[in-house]
Amino acid sequence: MAEQAVAIVTGASRGIGRAIAIELATLDYDLVVSHFDFTADGKPEESFAKQTQKEINNIGSECEILRGDVSKAEDRGRLVDLAQSTFGRCDMLVNNAGVAPLQRLDILEATEESFDRVIGINLKGPYFLSQLVANWMVEQKKQYPNRTFRIVNTGSISAYTSSPGRGEYCISKAGISMMTKLYADRLAEYNIGVFEISPGIIATDMTSPVKAKYDKLIAEGLTPIKRWGQPEDVAKAVGAIAEGRLDFSTGQVINVDGGFHLRRL
Repeated sequence: MAEQAVAIVTGASRGIGRAIAIELATLDYDLVVSHFDFTADGKPEESFAKQTQKEINNIGSECEILRGDVSKAEDRGRLVDLAQSTFGRCDMLVNNAGVAPLQRLDILEATEESFDRVIGINLKGPYFLSQLVANWMVEQKKQYPNRTFRIVNTGSISAYTSSPGRGEYCISKAGISMMTKLYADRLAEYNIGVFEISPGIIATDMTSPVKAKYDKLIAEGLTPIKRWGQPEDVAKAVGAIAEGRLDFSTGQVINVDGGFHLRRL
């Protein structure tokens, strides 16, 4: 079994997930990171994940990478199996993998195919991966009662902010909010903390197609702090959880949104 703590981070080849994985490496976590990247022509892509792995190794932590779809039970099982066989432990799970609709369609025109894809990856995957890892954490807790275990879910301001052109995404993130509460409640007896990080407008590949739109909105005061969020802003919040600074705050939502959530007159 690994001597230092181990974290599983999904969707960690780029963007927010990559920043979280690197932040955890600086806090002396070994990593198991998953991704499901494709090239522009639809072929499997490994280079981003390997770059993340290289950066983590350069920090001094071990890192295993796995290409897999979190919406698939088989791939979720392979991810946990990799952590078990390589490190023999998992102290932290970060459910970060997520997708936007392939095409933004008005809610009156949206398709079931898009709904199933987004819900499968953004909500069903984290829900059942958490179930799998939580049961393993409970087993570990019985064997190592002094160790601390945590689960972090990447939510979004879209959990409570209406975007009728991507309704399936909003619903998936609203589901993450309730999922966090449910697991926080259920796992409290084992002292396993569960948290939601709620990012706002963060500069990633997902938001790059709407950069001009949000540049204008931010400049006009959409957020009290007038800048884009960076993946590292989200990672710092996860780092605070990993350091144990919020262990009495299970079920808490941490807004990383430049103050977007504030109601202002």
